[in-house]
Amino acid sequence: MSSPEASHERPLSPHLQIYRWQITNTLSIVHRLTGFALSAGTLLLVYWLIAVATGPGRFAYAQALITSWPGQLLMLGWTFSLFYHLGNGIRHLSWDAGWGFELKTLRATGWLVVLFSLIMTGVCWWLAGAIPGIAP
Repeated sequence: MSSPEASHERPLSPHLQIYRWQITNTLSIVHRLTGFALSAGTLLLVYWLIAVATGPGRFAYAQALITSWPGQLLMLGWTFSLFYHLGNGIRHLSWDAGWGFELKTLRATGWLVVLFSLIMTGVCWWLAGAIPGIAP
């Protein structure tokens, strides 16, 4: 059995102070946050669909809510979350197949997911005509 003094010399298990922050840490956290954002955004979509089905008055209110600047900001975040979760999900599928565990590949595919998400969000909003002055 070890003495109480020995347990103060080093941590019992690895701690956050030992690890260096990496892109994979950030991407993992963002993946979880975008999953939550997708759930919340889907509730907004369901609300909008119910408003469509219940009549023009409720639909006008829902449409005004979604087209307001806070609503547009939420929709932008939801769109980014959708593409980020898609790209990172494909990345995870490649890991399930046993590919992409080298550090160089982990970093490259991580940045590729971020780039894919930003580009696809921009393309989606551009195609929707939501970016003023540069509609398709």
